[in-house]
Formats: sequence, structure tokens, C-alpha cells
Amino acid sequence: MRQGPAAEPRHSDKNTILGFTLQSDQAPFPPFHGAAFPFCILSSVFCILSLLLERLLIANRGEIAIRIISACRELGVESVAVYSEADAGAAHVNAADRAVFLGPAPAAQSYLSIPNILRAVKESGADSVHPGYGFLSENSAFAAACEAAGVVFVGPPSDVIASMGSKIEARRVMQAAGVPVVPGETPDDQSDAGIVRTVERVGLPVLIKASAGGGGKGMRRVTRRDELQEAVSSARREATAAFDDGTLYVERWFERPRHLEVQVLADAHGRIVHLFERECSIQRRHQKVIEESPSIALTPQLRDQLTQAAVTAARSVRYRNAGTIEFLLDTHGGNEDARFYFLEMNTRLQVEHPVTELVTGVDLVRAQILVASGDPIPWTADSLIQRGHAIEARVYAEDPSRGFLPQAGRIWLYREPPGPGIRIDSGVQEGSEVPVHYDPLLAKVIAIGESRDVAAVRLMDALRRFPILGVRTNIPFLLRVLSHPRFEAGQIDTGFLDAEDAVLTASGPESLPDVVRAAFAAHAPEEGPTRQKSPMAVDSRDPWKRLKGWRA
Repeated sequence: MRQGPAAEPRHSDKNTILGFTLQSDQAPFPPFHGAAFPFCILSSVFCILSLLLERLLIANRGEIAIRIISACRELGVESVAVYSEADAGAAHVNAADRAVFLGPAPAAQSYLSIPNILRAVKESGADSVHPGYGFLSENSAFAAACEAAGVVFVGPPSDVIASMGSKIEARRVMQAAGVPVVPGETPDDQSDAGIVRTVERVGLPVLIKASAGGGGKGMRRVTRRDELQEAVSSARREATAAFDDGTLYVERWFERPRHLEVQVLADAHGRIVHLFERECSIQRRHQKVIEESPSIALTPQLRDQLTQAAVTAARSVRYRNAGTIEFLLDTHGGNEDARFYFLEMNTRLQVEHPVTELVTGVDLVRAQILVASGDPIPWTADSLIQRGHAIEARVYAEDPSRGFLPQAGRIWLYREPPGPGIRIDSGVQEGSEVPVHYDPLLAKVIAIGESRDVAAVRLMDALRRFPILGVRTNIPFLLRVLSHPRFEAGQIDTGFLDAEDAVLTASGPESLPDVVRAAFAAHAPEEGPTRQKSPMAVDSRDPWKRLKGWRA
């Protein structure tokens, strides 16, 4: 086990607002609103004094591990990182107070190994575990193992994770609670023929979905009768391979719906609050790419109905800690006649939680730790309002022109762009290795402004000034999405990326950030057929000789 001195707070020259940093001279919004300020301060003081947790192990890696470490530092909680062979020199390892080695690079032998995580808990003396998102975050067996070991799991109880982990059970619970669910049916006869008969009863088009897991695995859209048999077989094969569970159910397919989700937080004292909605309609193969808050598709009345349905959903399963209720919004009759339907509940923190933090001014990770300690939620529902508009873009090491092929390698140049209203949550640094074993997310760039247009302009400006060399990234793709006329007009839905794929993923020269392009231009040798190599000519193969003024 590596042990080092407690890390000093970073970014001392940036604004710190409730656990995150805004890279600007002045934050665009005050951290509290009106009468909520004294209550929040007193509540925070009380929570810190009554904090039970002393040493928190983060069963994750990358940017979310660093995000949790930052919250631990504010609360005076010692942080413990875990790492695989591939992550020995990773940024999250260096940021934590302690670090424990898990095992080989493959996730199954490290970040997904419950015995190895529990060994790290025992070795480090941690009294609590935060799972982050992905990996074991929605694994009920892991939560139960932490409970059995007397370790606080920063998340909901294991039985709630198990209940909401089954989409079929979640549908049943929500129907009983009066929360609208997508029309569909779960057949008792789980044979291929039984699924086919269910589809015929529901009526085409439909979505065949796996009961377990997520991420779009085991999911097939069927629009024609002759596609049905193959869709059922392939969905079951994929679900069985991914989740060891081939149970399927059938939902009605809506043309061009929007995907919305509501952030909720519940404590052990019976309080449940919502933190408004996020729009997540820009997604590829059911994986979100760009998220924003608030959604421009909601009227005030519909927003109230949606958020109250989310609170009802959380209360119906006796939820605790942070979670997200996901909904499908059918707007084919216009926003005024839109109807929403429950999709599923994510029993963890979401990748896109920063947009909620920016528009509400609260720190969700800090609140998670306090609630897990037994403290009440550190603010009231009445004190929460949406201020401005926030948009998040996920920067991946991938090549959109080649089917979003993940990239691996060393990052030779990495410069996070400053700017008003810009927040960057990253898990890499210059010199970091991007391994082949894990999700290639490099950073999340989030912009906030007084309007959607301002936030979008700020986000595009930051992405254009974000030099990353060594691996290809999806930044050019993100810029095309954000500047697309349909996105600018807010005319988006879950099929947006599929419909505009040819335009958005067109191959072409890599769009370098302005600062890098200028450096190349300034030092490029003269063109021409009679050009001779001068003593000062630059070796085109060596980026460090071409980029004068840049250093590792």
C-alpha cells in the first residue's frame, strides 16, 4: 500500500463553489439563493461536526475518483484510491491520501473484483466505500458485501439496488406506485416464441429489452415482422453474455422521443428532494454524449409533474442517497401535449451530475457522503432553484470517423482551457497513458451561462481551445453536434445522432485547437519545390520541436 502526505487543495487560483471549481475570475452565479444561505451554512457546520466517516475508499478510477477525492478533502475525510497495473501512475492514484493495488489490468481482476476491493478496504482500514459510477456501482452483491463487512456503502441499500436492477421488477413497482410506465408487457413465457407472441400483442414498432444491466446491451428495435425472430435471438444472446441473464420484456417504441432524467437525493430521516431534470437526448447507442439542464421541452406544469413523479418513485422503494429516475418524453403532439413515462432508476451518481450541480449550486458528492454518515440532507427542497443553463460534453479518446473506435496511448500534450463559466472534470494529465482496458473517457467539459445559447457558445469555445495530442479525440465531433442547426434550435431527440450520422462523423483532417494550430503554423518550414533544409528547419516528426514554448 502506498501512503503519502495528504494532498493540498488544488486550483487555489480558481473559484471554489461547493466542491467544484469554475475557471473564471468571477463565478457566474452566487452559490446560494436568498434565505437559503443561513440555513445551508448552519446545516453544513452541523453535518461536519457530526460526520462519522473517517477514511473513504473509492472503488473506481479516472475523473469520478478525483471528483470524490476533492469532496473528501473538503470534509476532512481521508481518501483511499485503488488501482490496477495499468493505472499505477494514474492521476487519481496521485491525488488520493493513500492508494492500494488491486491486481492485473483487466477490470474483472481489479475494479470488478469484489474480493480484491474488500481486501483493499481491510488493508487500508477504510470505514466506507464510494463506488462512483460504472464498475460495481449498481452491483447489489457488492453493496451487500460491504454491509456484511460493517463498511458504509455510499449509496442505497443492497435490496434497493437489486429491486431497481431488474427492469421488470422496477416497472412493476412503479405501476403499483402510480408512476406512468412505457406501455408494454413482460411475458411469463420467456421462450423465443413467447416473446414473439408478446410483440404481436403490444404491436409494432417495439423495443425488446433485457431485464438486467444497462448501457443499451440486450436491446433491439423491431419495426417489421420479418426482423422479429432475429431481434429476439440476438437480444437474448447479448443479455446473457453481458449480464448472465437472458430475461427479456417488450415496450412500445416511440418515434423521436426525448430522454429526460430527474436527480433525487434521500436521507435516512425520511426526506426526499429532487434537483430538477437533465436532458440526455443526444445519445449514441443508448450512451449519452451531451447533457443539459434545464430541458427546454418542459413547461412549468410538466416539470412539476415530472419531478413529483420522480420523488414518488424514490419513496416507493424507500430510497436512500443519490439516484436518478429516467423518463421517456413523447412530444409528437407538441410540447404542450407531451407525456412522460418511467424507463428505469439508476441507483448511483450519474456521469452528468455536474450540470445539476452548476444550475442548483450544490455539491452532490459532498451530500452523498454526509447522507451516508447518517446526516440529513444539507439543504431543503424549497431552497433549490434552477439558475441559468448548463451543458456538458464528454471528451473521449475515440475516432468517430472509424465507428467511434476507442484510442489508446500516451497523452503528450494536455491543456485545460480557462474561461468564464467553464468547469472541467478530468481523469488524465500530461503524460498519462490511456489504457485499452477501460472506458476511454478523458474529461467532461461543462459550461454554464444565463441562457442556453450562452452556455453552448462557451462550451464550443472551450472545446476549440482544448489541446490534446497523442490520442485522437471526439472533440471535432462534439463541435459539429453543438453547431448543428437542429441542436441550436433545440429540436433534438434520441434519434438525432443516428439521423445526422453522415454529417457529424464525416472523416477529415483533425481539427486542432487554435493554440496548437498557431504553434504549428509559426514553425512550419517554407513550402516550395526548391525548398532547402536550413539549419533551423524543424523535424516534422517531433512535436516538441515544432511546438515552441510547450513543455511537459
